[in-house]
Amino acid sequence: MKDASAVEEVFAKLANKISQATGSFWTFAAALLVVLAWAATGPIFHYSETWQLVINTGTTIVTFLMVFVIQHAQNKDMRAVQLKLNELIAAVEGASNRLIDVEDLTDRELEHLYSRFQTLAKTAQKVSHGAKLSIDSDPDAEAPSDAPPPGNDHGHAHNEAEKQPVHSKAESKAHSKKRRH
Repeated sequence: MKDASAVEEVFAKLANKISQATGSFWTFAAALLVVLAWAATGPIFHYSETWQLVINTGTTIVTFLMVFVIQHAQNKDMRAVQLKLNELIAAVEGASNRLIDVEDLTDRELEHLYSRFQTLAKTAQKVSHGAKLSIDSDPDAEAPSDAPPPGNDHGHAHNEAEKQPVHSKAESKAHSKKRRH
């Protein structure tokens, strides 16, 4: 186990250095010079199959190895971004902590959350400025009784007067009881 960890550490360091090096102008310039030199030698080798095989084999090997280096770099970058986002979610009052480590959810669970956010976005366009909305709000909450006029078919409030506060089920029931009394 200890040896595997050491090998992984060496790979990580090597992959980081390769990733940084291959992303530089100088590496691109060197690759371009190799291709130009290969192309210039075409007439010398009479554009033979061996001459073509040299560039094909070289580029295939480099591409094959770079796939792993690029994937390693991308995994590391995404992990870092996810950790930063998790920290922001955990630190912001009112943010849904259910979204921490959301990248580990199944596709079906992600699709459900995406749908909830679409509903939240549509609701946010209809409510008054400063209303607090959250993905944790009940999606089945009753619509406010003083909903926007029916002529508003695209779902957006036309002005501040048409924007309505959002109530959860409990708030809606309490609001209804107050009206009746």
